[in-house]
Amino acid sequence: MSEKMITLKNMVKTFGSVKAVSEVSFEINKGEIRALIGENGSGKSTLSSLITGAQQADSGTIIYKGKEFSSKGIVDAKEHGIAVLLQEKGTLDGLSVAENIFLGTENKCSGRWGISRRKMNQKAGEMLVSIGAESIAPERIVDSLSFEERKLIEVARALLDDPDLLIVDETTTALSLEGRNIIYKLIEKMKRENRTVIFISHDLEEIVKICDTATVLRDGKFIKTVNKNEMNPDYLRTLMIGRELDGHYYMNDRNIQGECEIVLKAENINLANKLRNVSIELRRGEILGLGGLTECGMHELCKVMFGAICPDSGTVEVFHDGMGKRICSCSDAISNKVAYLPKDRDAESLFTGASIRDNITVTAIEQVKTGIYISPQKEEKLAQEYVKNLSVKCNNEKQFVSELSGGNKQKVVVGKWLANNSEILIMDCPTRGIDVGVKKAIYNLMEKLTSEGKSIIMVSEEMPELIGMSDRIIVLKNGKVTGTFLRSQRVTENDLVGCII
Repeated sequence: MSEKMITLKNMVKTFGSVKAVSEVSFEINKGEIRALIGENGSGKSTLSSLITGAQQADSGTIIYKGKEFSSKGIVDAKEHGIAVLLQEKGTLDGLSVAENIFLGTENKCSGRWGISRRKMNQKAGEMLVSIGAESIAPERIVDSLSFEERKLIEVARALLDDPDLLIVDETTTALSLEGRNIIYKLIEKMKRENRTVIFISHDLEEIVKICDTATVLRDGKFIKTVNKNEMNPDYLRTLMIGRELDGHYYMNDRNIQGECEIVLKAENINLANKLRNVSIELRRGEILGLGGLTECGMHELCKVMFGAICPDSGTVEVFHDGMGKRICSCSDAISNKVAYLPKDRDAESLFTGASIRDNITVTAIEQVKTGIYISPQKEEKLAQEYVKNLSVKCNNEKQFVSELSGGNKQKVVVGKWLANNSEILIMDCPTRGIDVGVKKAIYNLMEKLTSEGKSIIMVSEEMPELIGMSDRIIVLKNGKVTGTFLRSQRVTENDLVGCII
């Protein structure tokens, strides 16, 4: 009989009138990789926060390594062998890589005269090498690092004390194939050493590939724990949403005519060592997919097209009735009805400390003005309209965005730009960290918007999404365009891999 690592009994957590976790009970063995899955708002992250002590349960019992356990906080949990990797950014600006790795545990690097920077850098370097991230210099300030490199720093911090239980909360959604493989190898190592992993992800193919079992939550309640031989994406989706998904998951086949007018053109874009003579055209009613590895330059290209980064050379133009207008700044882009939905929505797209209403109406000042004054009544009406149309799960439009799940945050980002009547949407990984139900809703919305004549550039690191949602795909590698594919060509993942790797 397998020895239990952790047992949860009748866990309950409420926020106001919302029961985020409702009488949840299950157990996980030592040496097991357990997936925790469900739609946004199903209670996954809340449950993990109860285990780590980031939040306190209203009621319920945790048995950890055979003893009743109640963490006083994340630091306390770490001292007891429980570590967590989060989806969003968990490093502090202004500090070095080494300082972030040893954050809160600086005493491990004590020297004769206090904290030894030399010892800290040395130990941090050893830790980075051990997880396969030796390219990151310990003394480097984290501000200049990519989102993925920051994630790997968090991995090093989490594994610093060889935890017995590791919670991976949607971390892999932000990583490239190389970064994901680092996580997978570390998880396999923990399994071999009879340690335990709770793995939270919306990528069901990933779940099936690396997990031994999967526990499904829905609306804060335990639904079922599925064994390896039962695990397949379609069955897991059905358990998560409580019904079969209707119709096509991705976009229906359609034909975007080559003669459709061009609405955006980027020509001969060069940017340091990130982009090399890149040219693309976007047509009315088209979903243009951009694919490649994380560092291929596609994320930087989005920022160039929105005017957030000035290229070393090259031009970006938006066309209205055949007349071109140069995009040289974000204000140029916004005034020409171009929207940008960045990959890191919390840091770059939302005011998380503000309300849903304020976030939605921030780009639509003209629509909510009465004379020279902003009308609270118009703000409220506009926000309520997009909350309703996009099915944002919230108490009301006055709720803080920070309290929403990842999928509902993304809906608020979409609402912000639709409220501005944007005609071109640059969407950088629009379904990152979003469950299958909300993904389908986003896909349906994208299809609807393009049927109305709007145009979308969609960056994705998921090949099934690129193939399923794009009328045309452009692949980048090392800052250069290496392939272009039409939907009518019946593109396969192997076709894309040939241009990406």
